[in-house]
Amino acid sequence: MNDKPIIEEGQKFPLTIKRLGINGEGIGYFKRNVIFVPGALPGEEITAQVTVVKRNFAEARVVKLRTASPHRQTPPCPIYEACGGCQLQHMTYDQQLVEKRDLVIQALERYLKGTKVHVEKTIGMEDPWHYRNKSQFQTRLKGSKVIAGLFAEGSHQLLDIEQCIVQHPDTTVITNAVKRILEELKMPIYDGKTMKGIIRTIVVRTGVKTGEIQLVLVTTRSKIPQKELLLERLKKIDTNLVSIVQNINKEKTSLIFGDETITLFGKDTIHEELGELAFDLSARAFFQLNPTQTVKLYNEIKRAAELTGQEKVVDAYCGVGTIGLWLADGAKEIRGMDVIHESVVDAKANAKKQGYAAKYVTGTAEKWLELWSTEGFVPDVLTVDPPRTGLADSLLKTILKVKPKRFIYTSCNPSTLAKDLQQLTKIYRIEYIQPVDMFPQTAQVESVTKLVLK
Repeated sequence: MNDKPIIEEGQKFPLTIKRLGINGEGIGYFKRNVIFVPGALPGEEITAQVTVVKRNFAEARVVKLRTASPHRQTPPCPIYEACGGCQLQHMTYDQQLVEKRDLVIQALERYLKGTKVHVEKTIGMEDPWHYRNKSQFQTRLKGSKVIAGLFAEGSHQLLDIEQCIVQHPDTTVITNAVKRILEELKMPIYDGKTMKGIIRTIVVRTGVKTGEIQLVLVTTRSKIPQKELLLERLKKIDTNLVSIVQNINKEKTSLIFGDETITLFGKDTIHEELGELAFDLSARAFFQLNPTQTVKLYNEIKRAAELTGQEKVVDAYCGVGTIGLWLADGAKEIRGMDVIHESVVDAKANAKKQGYAAKYVTGTAEKWLELWSTEGFVPDVLTVDPPRTGLADSLLKTILKVKPKRFIYTSCNPSTLAKDLQQLTKIYRIEYIQPVDMFPQTAQVESVTKLVLK
């Protein structure tokens, strides 16, 4: 029997916002019901109106702001509310860092009740704008005008984004120039409803340290009309444009890239540097979107690893090898694995280029950790940076069995981190958690957790 008072859609009531939710919404409680209110900030008193009622919670909108938070500000972006790409521009940056630390604490309270965990202050940015080194903007026709941008939150309406204050300025300049050229040449632009047209997405990535820029046109088929003329025009946009690539995606899907990639002009990759390391990035290679904060994040992983030059280190979910190579100068041996074969090929090439004899293999972390331990190889330090879903159950079981001395868990989702820590604390002690703000103005928070074998 549910003894919670029933609330109804459309109902209005006064509400005090207590905390920030994982998606950047305010959380309040009305007669023991959890109420999520987008756009409301902790400490605010509002009049709320219920928009959605679910079994365990309700959603509401702000009808009236009765007492505003001292941390509320006017969002600098003109399309902030329609876009939904950022969730916290209406909050001062210093307070965003405080609330992101609290998101980690909330997750721990949910999954590790009664366990005392030291959560450090969030490491932020000096300048929390224009940090994203890559943009992926869908294209559509609006009359005879080519528009490119993101879909308005919860809709099929494409917002034409001419300026984005979290994107690196180079990505914006290139994207806008490409739109104009496509328009002038009357190129066939993709239509999501009819599936007709050819040009579907404009992807731009810039090397923040090197200045090199790559442009990727995602098309529905390999043949592009007026291809030579289009290329001549694109090449003239910027002298830093060293790679123009075509990717073919014929499927009706929300995924950006298809499987086939053709270099139309210049190099297959762009060159980028992180600290002392250099990387060549192909169109589909994963690379952190905020290089400035990535250096801080990786330095935190290094601090937690406490390397003396004698350690065997395993970098699970290694991608192109960035974390393992960041630690290589302090380790005796580096090994890593990833399920994406292309990433492993890149990781091997990157290790060779940096002069490290690291060993990278394709497959799951649990498979290789298990196999290596039977051969007598047990890592002193295991580092993981899994997707938002956290660690696979099979990997958790393997870690508990293999027992690396130190375990560094980099996470982009406090909920799945806390859930995994519930298992890991059976044999590990949590030394500390260090939040790092990789995506200012959004509700996302990254963190580095140091675990030591009990």
